[in-house]
Amino acid sequence: MAFPVVRVAELERFVGSPVTIQGWLLHHRSSGRIDFLVIRDGSGEVQVVVRGEALELLNSETWRGAGQESALAVTGLVRRDSRSPLGVELEATQIRLIQAARDYPISPKEHGVDFLLDHRHLWIRSPRQAAVLRLRAAVMRAIRDFLDRNGFVEADPPILTPAAAEGTTTLFDVDYFGEHAYLSQSGQLYMEALAMALGRVYAFGPTFRAEKSKTRRHLTEFWMVEPEIAFCDFEQNLGWQEELIAAVVAEVRERCRRELTILGRDLAALERVRTPFPRISYDEALARLKAAGMELAWGEDLGAPHEAALALQFDRPVFLHRFPAAIKAFYMQPDPARPEVVLAADLLAPEGYGEIAGGSERIHDYELLEQRMREHQLDPAAYGWYLDLRRWGSVPHSGFGIGIERLVAWIGGLEHVRETIPFPRMLNRARP
Repeated sequence: MAFPVVRVAELERFVGSPVTIQGWLLHHRSSGRIDFLVIRDGSGEVQVVVRGEALELLNSETWRGAGQESALAVTGLVRRDSRSPLGVELEATQIRLIQAARDYPISPKEHGVDFLLDHRHLWIRSPRQAAVLRLRAAVMRAIRDFLDRNGFVEADPPILTPAAAEGTTTLFDVDYFGEHAYLSQSGQLYMEALAMALGRVYAFGPTFRAEKSKTRRHLTEFWMVEPEIAFCDFEQNLGWQEELIAAVVAEVRERCRRELTILGRDLAALERVRTPFPRISYDEALARLKAAGMELAWGEDLGAPHEAALALQFDRPVFLHRFPAAIKAFYMQPDPARPEVVLAADLLAPEGYGEIAGGSERIHDYELLEQRMREHQLDPAAYGWYLDLRRWGSVPHSGFGIGIERLVAWIGGLEHVRETIPFPRMLNRARP
């Protein structure tokens, strides 16, 4: 008789009924009269119990010699089990070996980071890494849900671009049929064009930075969400950012309790993420850093230690705003009351995670934008289409970008962003 094939996450619906699950062997131990197997299938893990007549019947089967990560199909009766995270276990009546695995290289013993990254294609099967990837998916879904219900249209900028958006020193150069092109650092410039067509837009995709950084916060390939909003000033832009972050944290905190528990996350820290977020100016930040023994001259950019020191003074994300124009991108709108600073802000996560979002009001005046390009040693001719946006129907507009990996690292309480993406690309790693 054929029984329904179900996923582990669905087993609670079938208590008292026979079903078949298909998955991989995570653990196997025997007490002589009873065998215990833990099977995972991507949706969850369940304990399988084999005992009595079933154990005698199945004792000679090839599954007993199968190692970790062997593929199995198990048929049995779903029973209540209060000790199980799922609330159920499966009492097996039949086990079919699909593929026997031998000498699986990743064991419960301690492995070095390089070893685990060399075996990343297998490491992602571990409960912790699987929990991180499920958390990542939930964060991305929550972002999309928030933007979609607030009238934003998802639109895709190109990944191959003819010019820089974030400075020319971190570009990956590509031979584009004999011409120079670059892997996108940001879709922002194109999103500005799309905002003039659709009002509120966002892009969700990979970006590339050729930064020679080896910190726990940097990847050379990472994913960003980049909303862009027409008729939006600086203050409104900050409002969109804090509402989005607060909504994502609240949704993920509820949906991913199991994953956050596996990761050992302090849920109380996430419960404190409420709007409004505190705001400090660049000038105030310098004063706070000086008081903490980390003095910087006005006009110097803040590094990771400075951001961490500031963020540790707050129990929720904090906006750091109005930076010196000289250290920010050419497209950022100067503060009318103080033109030497720009209407830009970085959102710093608490607990030492640093910047998770950055945004600004964009320059909407043609002459000022062209002037800023020349000040940054950029050729306006290379940005002709971008300048066109200021010729016809230019309006005040703003936008921001959120790095998914840093956001996931903070929400999950993870030490390094390399765990937050399936196959990390770093300065010294392009495999597997």
